[in-house]
Amino acid sequence: MISNIIQFRVRYGETDQMSYAYHGNYAQYFEMGRIEWLRKLGISYKKMEETGIMLPVISLNTNYIKPAKYDDLLTLKTTLVNKPLVKIKFEFEIYNENNELLTKANATLAFINSQTKKPTRAPEYLMKKLNEVKAEFF
Repeated sequence: MISNIIQFRVRYGETDQMSYAYHGNYAQYFEMGRIEWLRKLGISYKKMEETGIMLPVISLNTNYIKPAKYDDLLTLKTTLVNKPLVKIKFEFEIYNENNELLTKANATLAFINSQTKKPTRAPEYLMKKLNEVKAEFF
């Protein structure tokens, strides 16, 4: 489907005593990937919230293959799994500088109306943008 790639370094404060990226930080890495994926599509998550749509994570599955270490330059690939309806699902892959796969994950988020706190359909402006995108990577 549609993917986006970002790069970032593991910061000292994100590591454990072994200088490995602490596993709890990966959820934040995936959030960065989702937000930048939306931004690249031309959608601001902040504006989405301002228009009454929230996207809470309802499922997150992570497979840690190899550790990321302090100061590693990581590449995070975020891919939309399929066109959203009431839920949106992403897959994530994190690679190190040697292009070794370190982590694979997937997350499912639900579109929630911030007023009613009830599930709602994906906003029309998101669906329109998705229909306009033709490239596998953007």
